[in-house]
Amino acid sequence: MKILENVIANKNLLFTDASSGATTPVGTLYRSLGLNPVEKGLIFLYNDNQLPSIEVLLNFYGTAHAIAVLGQKLHPEFKERLEAEYRPKYIFDPSRDEVQGYELKEFSETVKIFAKKDYKPEVVIHPEIKILLSTSGTTGVPKLVKLSDENLYQNAVSILQYMPIQETDVVPLNVPINFVYGFSIFTTNCMRAGRIVCTDKDIMQKAFWDEMEEYGYSTLGGVPYLYENLNRIGFFRKDSTSLRYMTHTGGVINAELRKTIFNYCHEFEKQFFAQYGQTEAGGRMAYLTTDGLLEEETSIGTPVHGGSFQIDPETDELLFLHSSISGGYANKLEDLSTYEQPRLLHTGDTGRRGQNGLYYITGRIKRIMKLFGIRLNLDEVEFILKNELEGNTVVCLNGNDKKIIVLYDNKEIDPQIIKETIKNKLRINPQYVSTEHIESFPLSQNGKINYPLLQNLQHEKI
Repeated sequence: MKILENVIANKNLLFTDASSGATTPVGTLYRSLGLNPVEKGLIFLYNDNQLPSIEVLLNFYGTAHAIAVLGQKLHPEFKERLEAEYRPKYIFDPSRDEVQGYELKEFSETVKIFAKKDYKPEVVIHPEIKILLSTSGTTGVPKLVKLSDENLYQNAVSILQYMPIQETDVVPLNVPINFVYGFSIFTTNCMRAGRIVCTDKDIMQKAFWDEMEEYGYSTLGGVPYLYENLNRIGFFRKDSTSLRYMTHTGGVINAELRKTIFNYCHEFEKQFFAQYGQTEAGGRMAYLTTDGLLEEETSIGTPVHGGSFQIDPETDELLFLHSSISGGYANKLEDLSTYEQPRLLHTGDTGRRGQNGLYYITGRIKRIMKLFGIRLNLDEVEFILKNELEGNTVVCLNGNDKKIIVLYDNKEIDPQIIKETIKNKLRINPQYVSTEHIESFPLSQNGKINYPLLQNLQHEKI
């Protein structure tokens, strides 16, 4: 258990409950539930980033159990679907008082876990499988990524080669740990930082900023949409004295916002790490430092230590090589009996390598449309519009390969500018561009814009 061993070795690490201020040292927290280390099974941990969730995670990590880390806010029907498919031995879910077929057992004053009645193991879970994470966000699809302790450890070690974590750092869990980015933030900081603050507050809530002032957060993490919102509320106009560095993943930040972030970092002596990663590789796969924000506006930078990229010559797909690549997917309980780690990860992203050695994402294979036979990358169209519209958020969708649909949430935007920009930059007739104002963009649990939902809504209109 390399991850847990390294967390425990960080002897001064403290865990704090943001709302109450209750603090527990790592040496106490990871063994507080009195679990049998050789007991083996599957636990569903429905996470809310609160201290009890972290306590359960650390305690079960030290056993032979496999841990499926899922979102506590999943729809009840989705929870039932997943539980019927995988039939876990234990379920940790503070949002429920009862689960059919399970009895609630008290493990400590703050932790109660549902245990399956008359449990009998149906499959032998492969010993390499430690963590299971979903890539589906809020849909409840039973597809889970099978990650080993070695996967997670190798990725964490790679990240620690460039991430400036210090033993005095105070780190908020503002990114849910049931998403690989949040889990990666959690593991790397547990190995090096001084305090982890467990919070379910969102960065856009006033309560979060009250907590930041109280505890003195050293770092913030988020997806591009979060930084776009921070820019709107004027975050980058003044200093946050405790903040040393910020991280991001989940897509390219537009050039105008990158410039704003660069100027903020330069003026107030902060660092910013633009990153690229996928669940199937345990977290973060590439990074770009603050200095690259201006010069390499669309670059994901260089691969993390120990990793490398290749470009498929036929499809332009970006391929990744690293020991952090997962052991495949599980769609049902029986799939937990195997763990097969491929040499290459097919990212599903198209990319290129620049003459400077840096890598660039040019789009998603599934985000390609053909407008009257012309191949069009919707991610590139979106990026062009965001730059032209000074960082405003827009979403480009496929209108059945007959038109480009552009959604925007700022009423001040003139839709004619959108059409003119696409006409001038891409030589596409405005009659094939549809614009629509939307009050707010729906988000998935990890804070990203929910593209599948928006696309489905458009299909219903067509």
